[in-house]
Amino acid sequence: MTTEPVERPERPGAQQWVPESADDVDALRAAAPACRGCELWEPATQVVFSAGNPHAAVALVGEQPGDQEDRRGIPFVGPAGQLLQRALEEAGLARDQVYVTNAVKHFRFTPRGTRRIHATPEAAHITACKPWLAQELRLVDPRVVVLLGATAAKALLGPAIRIGKDRGHPIERETTRGTKTFFVTTHPSAVLRTPEDARDAAYAALVDDLRVVASLLST
Repeated sequence: MTTEPVERPERPGAQQWVPESADDVDALRAAAPACRGCELWEPATQVVFSAGNPHAAVALVGEQPGDQEDRRGIPFVGPAGQLLQRALEEAGLARDQVYVTNAVKHFRFTPRGTRRIHATPEAAHITACKPWLAQELRLVDPRVVVLLGATAAKALLGPAIRIGKDRGHPIERETTRGTKTFFVTTHPSAVLRTPEDARDAAYAALVDDLRVVASLLST
């Protein structure tokens, strides 16, 4: 008996929904709810686009929205976002210097009773959503792009990037807007998952990384 291969639904990617004529982030945000670039739009409550200064010197890119972000439609408002905000303040980065977004704009989760458990986006989800990220970074044009965690790092710098190896120092790459500085660090949710006896050290390391980012703005 032979088994027919299971065909996965086609994921066309977001390109056809990204308005190339958009001249600001607000225009992108207004267009994003119509995106059907992958299947994640259907179970999610809503698209979660970005927040912060649309002309910021620093763009922070995370993985995807979480449960609270999905419900409220704003990135980094859950526990990880609160930790990130505290770390930014301690590092000397003012809120008006920062733009925050995610590599994937819809919450991927596994239902478990009444709870929705975070599920890491697949490479196909990251690829499908990348046109949004590329266009928003082109419009914001930050001096430094901070990649929070492995998903964001691989989305923009490729699969060879490793947090343990590459975090903590500037990485220069050519982009359509010239040479950009990228900076890899851990995602704040990883700090929250760190065992309690090592969590203070993990948080301090994140703050130290963000202090390096702040110092890059003065050079």
